[in-house]
Amino acid sequence: MMVDNSISLELTKSIEITNIRKKLDITRKEFSDALAFDKEQEKKLKFWETEKEDVPEEIFKRIVKFPTEPPLEGPCEEEARFTQIDLFAGIGGIRQGFQRHGGRTVFSSEWDKFAQKTYRINYGEMPEGDITRINPTDIAAHDILLAGFPCQPFSNAGLKKGFEDVRGTLFFNIASIIKEKRPKAFMLENVKNLRTHDGGNTFKVIMSILKELNYYVPEPQILNAYHFGSPQNRERIIIVGFNKDYLPDDYSEFEYPIGEIDDSIRVGTILQQDVQDKYTISDKLWTGHLGRKKNHKKKGNGFGFCLFDSESKYTSTISARYYKDGSEALIAQDNKNPRMLTPRECARLQGFPEDFIIPVSNTQAYKQFGNSVCINVIDAVADKMMRYLEKYEMLRQ
Repeated sequence: MMVDNSISLELTKSIEITNIRKKLDITRKEFSDALAFDKEQEKKLKFWETEKEDVPEEIFKRIVKFPTEPPLEGPCEEEARFTQIDLFAGIGGIRQGFQRHGGRTVFSSEWDKFAQKTYRINYGEMPEGDITRINPTDIAAHDILLAGFPCQPFSNAGLKKGFEDVRGTLFFNIASIIKEKRPKAFMLENVKNLRTHDGGNTFKVIMSILKELNYYVPEPQILNAYHFGSPQNRERIIIVGFNKDYLPDDYSEFEYPIGEIDDSIRVGTILQQDVQDKYTISDKLWTGHLGRKKNHKKKGNGFGFCLFDSESKYTSTISARYYKDGSEALIAQDNKNPRMLTPRECARLQGFPEDFIIPVSNTQAYKQFGNSVCINVIDAVADKMMRYLEKYEMLRQ
């Protein structure tokens, strides 16, 4: 009796597609966005998985090439130079900057379920949840504490409630872990107006607590991603500290990286070619942008959309709200409305490597990269910290 091999082949393909998606533990929508499917392909994924339609060979090859193993696992215990914990981890931007210098993450915490998914798929570990529910004594001992504590209480885009907002107290969770675990160093990241929030009181309180814990805390610096090789004007305040228990009385001053402007950098270096039409903004949205900008101009303020092209030196800061209308950074197109940046372009602006997996919907991806750090900046800070720690023999030999 003859067997129809084509049926078994398609059956195998459908099972293979489903198995890849289930191994990643992501939805069809997330898988479609991760594979850069257009709207029609997105609709057909269900039919391909359920054998109702044959999957085109080109599409099938793209699916089976999608990585299912974490590309950014940290070094093993024997190879690591130091241990680190990653608080308010997001999608691991700060982690990556230090991991590149030999850091092994022994604890991570992130409450957002979509960010947890991205973190798990890229680093091979699931972060713990709400840090306020974790006892500092239960956290592993570590050499360096890393935290990009939540921006909203201190951000121009937020409500400016600061310590009056319950999230403002999250800094005290960081301080309690430092007090309990006494790491050799820490690095904290926040929006630049942390320094001036509430007339400077918020910043004074933070600095006072860190110094009270017997850490040398050099004057924090505001660093711009554009000065570290990224075509993005993104300023963030960096606070580092070193445990005085390991420092001599005559310790030298820590110097932050300065960075420099590279005139060859252009937005075009991060742009993809042949971007799908779904990223082009609608006539309605474009008309709205134009109208709002005109009204703002009449009022004498600079609010409104920002338009860039491949020859622009940098974009504006991308934020977690970018998914709404792309107003921070629209890309000009010939004979078309402008388009939004793609999630991969946002990843590039933030210094994420090309093998970083984006396993969530475009909406979530925009939020994640908008909330992230520029890894270029963190890498440079980590390098300076490593030199300082080595100077006083605080790292493993």
